[in-house]
Amino acid sequence: MGITDETYLPTEEELTIPEVNVSGPVLKAAAHHLGNACLKENNEFMLCRNELGDPRKCLSEGKAVTNCALNFFRQVKNNCYEEFAQYVNCIDKSSSTQSFLPCRKTQGVFDKCMFEKLQMCRPAFDQYARVQVHHTDRPKPVEEGPTVYPDASTYLPEGAEKPPSKYGARYLWIW
Repeated sequence: MGITDETYLPTEEELTIPEVNVSGPVLKAAAHHLGNACLKENNEFMLCRNELGDPRKCLSEGKAVTNCALNFFRQVKNNCYEEFAQYVNCIDKSSSTQSFLPCRKTQGVFDKCMFEKLQMCRPAFDQYARVQVHHTDRPKPVEEGPTVYPDASTYLPEGAEKPPSKYGARYLWIW
């Protein structure tokens, strides 16, 4: 894709937002609760990206996802820091693949804290595999028709005689 003078590029101020600066084990430990807490914002962002096909038009939705994740980690830090830190440490150090299996006890302690203090339940095992309908307030984008080029070649008329095929049959299934 080429860039011309008419191409809109966001400014540095539009792109600047505090980042979620956490490691892989932290994201893995928080993934289930984070996915549930930020489900609406994430679905809105993904819907925008898929409908518009241009990430520049979805900057506000992307910022909302980042803000939701930051707020989630602040809540976890303020309410369940010790339990979360034990769970992250277990995931990080118990296996070379960061498996959940050796950490089920610390996971249970963390899940209990999240439920008691933040009223967040760990989602069902298959929640993200289920069909989910997302309702949005954004208007549906206008569908663009196919591009019509003024210098496009014309098609052969329906009754036009076609010359014989150069290498045998015109269709793959006829030999």
